[in-house]
Order: sequence, then C-alpha cells, then structure tokens
Amino acid sequence: MMLQTDINISIPKQLLPTLPQARFAGRITVIDSVDQARQALRALRRAGIVGFDTETRPSFRRGNPHKVALMQLSTDDRCFLFRLNKMGLSRALCNFLQDPSVMKVGLSVHDDFNVMRRSVFELSPQGFVELQTYVKSFHIKDISLQKIYAILFGEYMPKSQRLTNWEADELTQHQQAYAAMDAWACLRIYKYLKSGNFVPDESPYLQPIGVADNEN
Repeated sequence: MMLQTDINISIPKQLLPTLPQARFAGRITVIDSVDQARQALRALRRAGIVGFDTETRPSFRRGNPHKVALMQLSTDDRCFLFRLNKMGLSRALCNFLQDPSVMKVGLSVHDDFNVMRRSVFELSPQGFVELQTYVKSFHIKDISLQKIYAILFGEYMPKSQRLTNWEADELTQHQQAYAAMDAWACLRIYKYLKSGNFVPDESPYLQPIGVADNEN
C-alpha cells in the first residue's frame, strides 16, 4: 500500500475539459458605489470567512499594467463583485482587507496585493489564507485554482472570460458568473479540506513523487 509520504496528487491538464462544468449557484451582487460597499461588507463580516479573488483588465503591451478592476468576496451562497474601477479601493474595503478577525481565502494572493498597491501603497492585508500553500499539506502538487478544484470536486472551471475587459461599462452575465465562481471556489476548497473529508490516499489522481504533471 502506498504511504501518503510517497505520493503527490496532480490532474493531467488534458483531462480537465472532459469533466462536468462547475457552476456557482448562489446570488451575485454587483457593487459600484461606496454606500453599496458598506452594506455588502456588513454582510461579509457576519459570515466570518469569505472567498477572495480579483480581476484586472488584461494589458497586451509590456510596461502598461492596469489597476485592479474588480474584487470578488464570496460567502457560501452569495458573491459580491466590487467594481474598483468605478468606486476605487475605499477606506471601508481597505479596513476589511486589513481586519484579521475576518478570514479571507484566496489563491496567489500576494500577486493580487501587489496590483492593489498601485492604488493604495500602504495596504497591509491580514487574515488571509493562501491556498497554494495550504493544499501542500494534503499532497496536492497542482497550484492553479482550476486544477485544485477539479481534483477535489471532479468539475471543470472554464477560463474563457479571464482575458475579457473587466473595465467595461457593464459586466456581462458570463463575466459575473466567472468572477463569482473563482472567489466561491476558493472558499469551498478551503472548507472541504478543513472538514477532513478529503483523504489523499483515496484520490483518483495519485502519482508517485517525481512523475506528477508539472503543468499548472
């Protein structure tokens, strides 16, 4: 029998599109004003733990980066999409990000922070869980949200909206669904792993160390 110390868990990239498509079935609320943000943050604080993600308008010219256009914060059944390109990174949002009493779960959050500091240089986020680090204790080698979610739930998260214009006057329904899914998925992954229901030795994607898929 293979021991946990002798394994990695990784899913082949080519397998992803063959899986059922993942969907966020909760409520999505678009926030584009400071007043709306304050109300949303009150609901998020009551949850105590939220999923976190951001979206930035893609730049196809080197040396011309954009600021964060959208911040997604999700509970189990509701995701708020904060349109930072319209309302800015308000003091209330900064306070929320810096509040250690509310747990925020995200993936590659250091990169998100670096981009947000283009707007608020002194931002010092607290209370964050980095999934790329957290999943390592469960022998999950893959570091992309798409692959981690597929390993745990057997579903595929399409990325067709990733390079769309997040600063558009109105976000499409597809953009909203994509953005909400990413934040909610972070929360779902963390809670599932924390529950103890995931048994690494029973994963269908076990691979001996040294042969796991390196494409993340």
